Amino acid sequence: MSTPTFSRRHFLGASTIAVAATACGVSGGQAARSGDSDDDLPKPIAALTSMADQATPISNDERRARLDKARELMGRNRVDAIVLPGGTSLRYFTGLQWGISERLLALVLPAKGKPFMVAPHFEEARAMEQLKDGPFGTDADILTWQEHESPYALIAKGLGDRGIRSGTLGAEETLRFMFADGIGHAAPNLKVVSATPVTAGCRMVKDHHELALMRLASAATLRAYRAVYESLAEGMTQASVRDLISTAHRKLGFTGGASVQVGEYSALPHGSRTPQTIREGTIIMVDGGCNVEGYQSDLTRTFVLGKPTDKMKQNFDIVLKAQTAALAAAKPGAECQSVDAAARKVIVDAGYGPDYTYFSHRLGHGIGMDGHEWPYLVRGNTLAMEVGMTFSDEPGIYIPGEFGVRLEDDMHITPSGAELLTPQSPSIETPFGGMNS
Repeated sequence: MSTPTFSRRHFLGASTIAVAATACGVSGGQAARSGDSDDDLPKPIAALTSMADQATPISNDERRARLDKARELMGRNRVDAIVLPGGTSLRYFTGLQWGISERLLALVLPAKGKPFMVAPHFEEARAMEQLKDGPFGTDADILTWQEHESPYALIAKGLGDRGIRSGTLGAEETLRFMFADGIGHAAPNLKVVSATPVTAGCRMVKDHHELALMRLASAATLRAYRAVYESLAEGMTQASVRDLISTAHRKLGFTGGASVQVGEYSALPHGSRTPQTIREGTIIMVDGGCNVEGYQSDLTRTFVLGKPTDKMKQNFDIVLKAQTAALAAAKPGAECQSVDAAARKVIVDAGYGPDYTYFSHRLGHGIGMDGHEWPYLVRGNTLAMEVGMTFSDEPGIYIPGEFGVRLEDDMHITPSGAELLTPQSPSIETPFGGMNS
């Protein structure tokens, strides 16, 4: 890391605008957004430039290949059709962005035959507008229902028209129970099962394009964190730092943000809403990410304003060794649980045990279009890793009433092992020392 041209400890220039704004009831990020120029921002954040032109959207040809793979997995798992409600899986396969509500909108994908969508009648034009830009083009059926009618009967009809009156229907994991139950009653000869072997079977193995988007998201988040780290000043609040992180991501061309926990509140893995202020010698933990063409980053960095204590340095070094041990254990064919075990052993052997006492959560989670998705690095998960799987690698030590340390980078499985998408944080004193300027 290049040495800043100013002292973080005594930096009282533009960055303190965020503090002053917070004191007046306006967050630092809001203050920055209200200005027409970068003069309102700390210099390291004002210097950031957009990376958005490095992102290439997912194409319809790629989505058609995903649909083909889904059908292949449906055949292997003896599933006759799957139901995809609004949410991430629908976007993954079709590009259609639709939230989840009490009104059912869903795509039904048969293992054989033409897909169809069921939608509220008043949403038909909006749904068709998005569908025609997707892999189906204008060759997509939409069955619509009025507010007093049953969408479940339409699903049963659409399936029946395609010769599916009995057999197995897979429900995507986020499909609400009332929807799955309604479909089951409307089509009693169909067995409703989990579609996770199909949807996660596609989504949890990433191709080169997906990895490139995730790598870009991780690089942007790390750059945002570094700019904010170089802008820290005593007296800043948790909220003002959080807003600066969001602003930094916007400067980089993406939507992103982070949780910020200070001092004793960093010992809570997901933090606290209690207002917190940064002081000299305070440990600070930031955890968040950004979105690049639908793909997520999830990074945690722990650092100190000023000089860390010996205990802080020792704990950071233990966590770094645990993260490195997990990276070494991750490889094709390894069980997911073995990677958690490798990191946990380092922490327990260092005296922070037994088991979940100080490292209180699983090692990591799958990541892709969702920040948390299949599969998970946790005891009991015997799933074998495959090339292209992506995970967070995030060990931590949390000492109640004192402080916590967590390091998190995203990694992907390669033919020869595993690789992080970002450089590791080498020490608590030089947290971004591995990042090129």
